[in-house]
Amino acid sequence: MKHVLNMNIIFLVFITLIFSISISASYFPGKNTWLSVSPEEEGVSPEKVNRLLDLSFSDDATQAVVIIKNGKIISERYAEGYDISSHGTSWSMAKSYYAALIGISLDRGEIESLDDKVSDYLEYFNDGRSKITIRDLLDMSSGLNFPSHEHEKMFFQPNHLAYAKKVGVEKNAGLKFEYNNVNSMLLGDILFQVTGKKADVLFEERILQIIGIEDYKLWKDEKGNVMTYCCVDMSARDYSKIGLLFSRNGNWDDQQIISKEFIDETFQVVWETPSRFTDYKRYYSLHWWVSKYDNESKIFNTSGKFGQYTFVDRENDIVVTRISKYSQQDSGSIQKWGIMKYLRWAGIENAIAIGRKLIESGSIESGSDVITPFTEEEGESYEFYIKYPEIIDAIADLSRD
Repeated sequence: MKHVLNMNIIFLVFITLIFSISISASYFPGKNTWLSVSPEEEGVSPEKVNRLLDLSFSDDATQAVVIIKNGKIISERYAEGYDISSHGTSWSMAKSYYAALIGISLDRGEIESLDDKVSDYLEYFNDGRSKITIRDLLDMSSGLNFPSHEHEKMFFQPNHLAYAKKVGVEKNAGLKFEYNNVNSMLLGDILFQVTGKKADVLFEERILQIIGIEDYKLWKDEKGNVMTYCCVDMSARDYSKIGLLFSRNGNWDDQQIISKEFIDETFQVVWETPSRFTDYKRYYSLHWWVSKYDNESKIFNTSGKFGQYTFVDRENDIVVTRISKYSQQDSGSIQKWGIMKYLRWAGIENAIAIGRKLIESGSIESGSDVITPFTEEEGESYEFYIKYPEIIDAIADLSRD
């Protein structure tokens, strides 16, 4: 009898252990709940976590950092005046989100291949642009006209899609990486042609609702075109949920949202990118950046203007989000430029500087006279870029023995 009892106890301990391992490996946050544990519980050194947090917050522009291991929050920190519900704006991190919708359309047979010609879907590409493929758009190698402002002037236009449609070809596709916002804006039109739905609706239905993100803003231009190259407002935790979806190979709580095949194709090195904010060598693939790719670890990331990032170390199931300070607006999600429309010819940096001065002086009021995503000077990163190599090393260090 005693022997049987002992065997039962051993069996129960074994089942409990297996169950605990299974839960740890497959944990997903709920809509309004997210398990927070100590770093030690997930096998991560607190000192390594604190190093990453301290490096990130050495830049006063930092609003929030969230660190995820095995789906659980092992640490998060917020600047004074901000908390877990405070929104950031993604800027170009949105490119990676809307690119995921292309992957989903590919999975569903709405798009046959990434190597299809864009002209198969957009009739107005049946001109000098007819050889450009969907992959060329995603890899930023379309050869479309590429001015020094990278088509950031599109942001100040009343109709971003009309602007994008008119951009002509400059060189053969597939020959050179050029970070061009027009590539991303055109993806939204492809999605509309194959689904009959705008990209914001698809994003809600095919990703956000499934992974439990409810508090967000998806920006559109004055004509109602979804800005598929820019500007999704949500909390640092919710950006991290999207990162976790990619870390888990497109699967969310046993539902395959994006195929693992598309994630695998995304998480590779295609282009070495020219230096921009930092001399640190980075790469690019299908609208994702690659910040580290070696035998030790492979760290991919979304990236947005002024220092918005979600880093994904898929092999170690680590997600890190860092966003900069942002003044959340409660005035809708459709741009309105008002008198600031005249700044669109001043050049990007001049337009930003003048706009900030007009708002600071009270000459115009953000949220009424002008409605648009807007990062004030306090949210413009500097030290974060300088310390970028150290920050990437600190993320890699989270999984080192």
